[in-house]
Amino acid sequence: MNPLVSVSHLSLSVGAAGREIVSDVSFDIAPGEMLGIVGESGSGKTQVARAIVGLTPPPLVRSGGSICFDGVDITQAPARTLRRLRGARIGMVFQEPMTSLNPSMTIGRQLEEGLELHRKDLSAAARRQRVLDMLARVGIRDPAAALRAWPHEFSGGMRQRMMLASVMLLQPALLIADEPTTALDAVVQRDVLELMVGLTREHGTAVLMISHDLPMVARYTERMVVMQGGRVMETGSTAEILAHPRHAYTRKLLEAMPRPRPARPEPAANPIVEVKGLQVEYRGRSRLFSRSAPVHALRGIDLHVRPGEVVGVVGGSGSGKTTLGRVIAGLLAPSGGQVLFQGRPVGRHPAGHHAAGRHGPGWADYRLNCQMVFQDPYSSLDPRMTIGQQVGEGLRPYTRLDAAAKQARVQEVLEEVGLGGDYARRYPHELSGGQRQRVAIARAVVRRPSFVIADEPVSALDVTVRAQVLDLFASLQERHGFSCLFISHDLGVIEQVADRVVVMREGAIVEQGTRDEIFEQPRNEYTRSLLSAIPALESTAEGGVRLRWRLAADDSST
Repeated sequence: MNPLVSVSHLSLSVGAAGREIVSDVSFDIAPGEMLGIVGESGSGKTQVARAIVGLTPPPLVRSGGSICFDGVDITQAPARTLRRLRGARIGMVFQEPMTSLNPSMTIGRQLEEGLELHRKDLSAAARRQRVLDMLARVGIRDPAAALRAWPHEFSGGMRQRMMLASVMLLQPALLIADEPTTALDAVVQRDVLELMVGLTREHGTAVLMISHDLPMVARYTERMVVMQGGRVMETGSTAEILAHPRHAYTRKLLEAMPRPRPARPEPAANPIVEVKGLQVEYRGRSRLFSRSAPVHALRGIDLHVRPGEVVGVVGGSGSGKTTLGRVIAGLLAPSGGQVLFQGRPVGRHPAGHHAAGRHGPGWADYRLNCQMVFQDPYSSLDPRMTIGQQVGEGLRPYTRLDAAAKQARVQEVLEEVGLGGDYARRYPHELSGGQRQRVAIARAVVRRPSFVIADEPVSALDVTVRAQVLDLFASLQERHGFSCLFISHDLGVIEQVADRVVVMREGAIVEQGTRDEIFEQPRNEYTRSLLSAIPALESTAEGGVRLRWRLAADDSST
């Protein structure tokens, strides 16, 4: 059988004579096959995929090689031919659907647009019916209402379903999925992937899956390509590469997978931070003569964190875990309940509270001892300030340190996070994503706080950088002894870092216990669904890994 796609010795450069970012890449995709490309950020995997659809961004140019799709040389095809292929024969699902969906167009208009361009034989009524059928097929509860809705009215998982619907409406021969589930929680991630696989198999669509999520690639692809620095390190059967990796870089990727550390005994000391009956309620949306029902983001949360302990918080999108972190940090006012630090009430007063002042009596001490690491370090760092200035800003209230001592502390903490040398004089845009996250961690620990809240601190990082940041976080936590509330939807990360785990759903805690209790003997059905949603990789005696499901009851699904 002739390949559907044949990439032969492809090279991409910055300008005609500039630096090569993709060098001598070759692989084939057969009709109906699922091929995965894995590698770190900057490995060139996304640029190879964009080259297949003729969307290589300037100033990148093809400096060598060819790309053939179903007998058509993409690199030599005129713009008119490429426009006929895009959408109709080659579809692409991007990493972040909110940026690839048009915020000024309704969902119905965006989904119908491709049919208008490529299916002239369909009437307006037939196009609308096809869109409605596809929305129902991808799990949208009210397809007719979704046609009139806007992208911002849906969750990330729903938007990704709609992106998939828009691509599959035209039944393409090739689907390119570029990190399609990076920002989604475990259950939604499984649903979207199973939906994608089901739709593509129905129509015999080949899939090129680009990801740094090795368990996902292991679960869904037959063959894989491993890339580093723009070059192919090895290619072959997915199961064979994972079981017997030949290249050192492939082994490095596998070694970077999250692994649980040995369990630690629960501290006997009194909690350093405690929340009791915490509630957050958002008022309903105003309408012409009424108001919609209020939204309960938190419903009577009770939890505690002991000195030196890491408590992991997991749950699906909309479960309230980020809201919980922001309330504990004092960034949101609760509707009810209280936050206690070392036994004393602190935090913002509940809405409607008429006490003098916004905060409790121990607020100043708590803010000096409570710091937060945000999900996206780039948006939380000031682009106008140097790294040294931003890390040192946290020391401004410290009157017992003079200017020289503060500068020495900044340099010390930057070296602790692996950013010594001249990094203090750099700006955020001069750093990689992993380096910016190191800056965010340095800024949080420079005061030597007793409590740190980490909200999805590694969700946007590739597998090796994530491993480095998690190792750094663990070493700093051991060295300085701070307690931590670690929020994440990545079960592997939580299993690696947490001593205890809290599982949240729809604003409430459904289960909590030690890490081993939650991961090995979950009692709640929702916890079981989270753990059974995503496969894991376990090491083998031969130096490779094999696919496994976290719960034995789900092994049959493989």
